Amino acid sequence: MFLSWCNYLNYKILLLWHDYCFFKNGMKMQQTIKDAITFSGIGLHTGCRVNVTILPAPEDTGVTFIRKDLPGSPAIKAVASNVVATSYATTLGVNGSTVSTVEHLLAAFYGLGVDNAVVELDGPEAPIMDGSASFFIERIDAVGRKRQTRPRRYIVIKKPIKVFDRDKYVLLLPALDNALTIDYNIDFSHSFIARQSFSRMFSRDVFRHEVGSARTFGFLSDVEMLKANGLAKGGSLDNAIVIGETDILNEEGLRYPDEFVRHKVLDMMGDVSILGYPLIARIVAHRSGHALNYELVKEILQRPNAWELAEEFAMEAPTIPQALVGMGSLALI
Repeated sequence: MFLSWCNYLNYKILLLWHDYCFFKNGMKMQQTIKDAITFSGIGLHTGCRVNVTILPAPEDTGVTFIRKDLPGSPAIKAVASNVVATSYATTLGVNGSTVSTVEHLLAAFYGLGVDNAVVELDGPEAPIMDGSASFFIERIDAVGRKRQTRPRRYIVIKKPIKVFDRDKYVLLLPALDNALTIDYNIDFSHSFIARQSFSRMFSRDVFRHEVGSARTFGFLSDVEMLKANGLAKGGSLDNAIVIGETDILNEEGLRYPDEFVRHKVLDMMGDVSILGYPLIARIVAHRSGHALNYELVKEILQRPNAWELAEEFAMEAPTIPQALVGMGSLALI
């Protein structure tokens, strides 16, 4: 009787394991968040305090910002056709209603695989928080993600695509594997930054632990110019790395020796997310920024013969579900 019961448990565990492996290695489905997320913070450029609520959204709706402070609560979808500015941040707008500095929140959605969400806010700018995507990652992980019923589709690059501006460029190549790979280089004349490189095959773990917490940065010598142009009103050492003549002003130092290039990768993730679909490609970027990232997005959309829209299969190695870990001894009886 005992052996029969053990055999039955082994059989059920194998069934669960089969289903889990099929989910992990089979068709990837779209995701939204499981529950609402509410927070507030200061806008980097406007200096305004903004209250934000992120809500689950249906399949195939993407990310939509809703300006609750404006008459009619206008909706602004995070799509390429709604980009209205790329100077020092990415700004989306529809019929005069705008929301700026959206790239870090969009990067968090992209990096954690959140396809659909509604972002309600009562101000013109997404809060900067600590200057990275760390806060957004923590809050999304806290509520969890909900698997939806429709498959996720990917833009799979088949032919090279390149955009450039003098010595700056972004090159998009077919993927070497069924994944997104990023090779990013920066080169500043300032001695504290100089040249930095970052090269990784993109995954959620890479985003969480190697990209998502990299902070935005700026130069002390530019602060007066930015403020004279109505920018950086909410900037401080709490939400940005400030670089002086020979060192940074932040007492806690850097989170990574190459935090500057990692933040550029974070920005790129947010900017390419407005394609509406994750990329399967190799990105090679040199000194790119919001403007050139947007040019890349436009070039991709204008060259449909260089890519295909596909329902891809995950390449991640499966790990044992936590629910089965404690049952491992039964499976060996």
